[in-house]
Amino acid sequence: MKDITKYQGIIPAFYACYDDNGEISPERVEALTRHLIAKGVKGVYVGGSSGECIYQSVADRKLVLEHVMKAAEGKLTVIAHVACNNTTDSKELAAHAESLGVDAIAAIPPIYFHLPEYAIAEYWNDISSAAPNTDFVIYNIPQLAGVALTMPLFREMRKNPRVAAVKNSSMPVQDIQMFKMEGGEGFVVFNGPDEQLVSGLAMGADGGIGGTYAVMPELYLKIKELTDAGKVKEASEIQYAADAIIYAMCECHGNLYAVMKEILRIRENLNIGGVRKPLPEIIPEDMEQIKKCAGMIDEAIKKYC
Repeated sequence: MKDITKYQGIIPAFYACYDDNGEISPERVEALTRHLIAKGVKGVYVGGSSGECIYQSVADRKLVLEHVMKAAEGKLTVIAHVACNNTTDSKELAAHAESLGVDAIAAIPPIYFHLPEYAIAEYWNDISSAAPNTDFVIYNIPQLAGVALTMPLFREMRKNPRVAAVKNSSMPVQDIQMFKMEGGEGFVVFNGPDEQLVSGLAMGADGGIGGTYAVMPELYLKIKELTDAGKVKEASEIQYAADAIIYAMCECHGNLYAVMKEILRIRENLNIGGVRKPLPEIIPEDMEQIKKCAGMIDEAIKKYC
């Protein structure tokens, strides 16, 4: 049986780290990695939506992962999202990730063209074949990918012994239950939607991978601790506080990732740059709301952690 304990916890989705010219900053990648180690998270999910992967080249994505692994020094579970919108580049990233010793690779389905399920399965299996000694995580995010992980497709993918987990970012928490039941003992399911971590854990998720975890990890770590202890009511109170912060961050003109990076700069003195176009940057009018959000995080951590 696979060792799944390395996946059972809070795993922030890693943010893209740019220099002042908008290029990948190895130094800032390493700084964010060390920051998250200090916060006590279980691992990091590198190169996904929060990492702005669809706006980065293969070389960019390799550089990020190399410096995450350098700074992690074995102290974090590292899951590398390697999907590109073509199989060749995806396989190149998968092989590179395995060469660095990541714990797992992950992939969304191909986007834009609506492919039949047998083609999606072939795409995922081709990627997995390029990292034959590494766990594979299916990333189910139908609201962005345009295609959902159905049970027939899931059963087909389970024929691949490297398929170890699903990162489930669909909104129905019932999907977590279905994948856990079908996957059986030792199969991992991650809760994806940050706004419903308590619900996902209660339904059987082994841990969470989330885009807002890195800006307020203390709250999500506490949610996991309380839920594991059966204190769902207390965990739900923190979930409500985290959700209120998320909604407030989304009120800005700037993209959510741009907002969270500014909050990290304000609260943690951690500068990891802005976002890459066409994602919108924050504007001066956002600053009052951003400072309000930073204050909300401070207050919630003081109250609950």
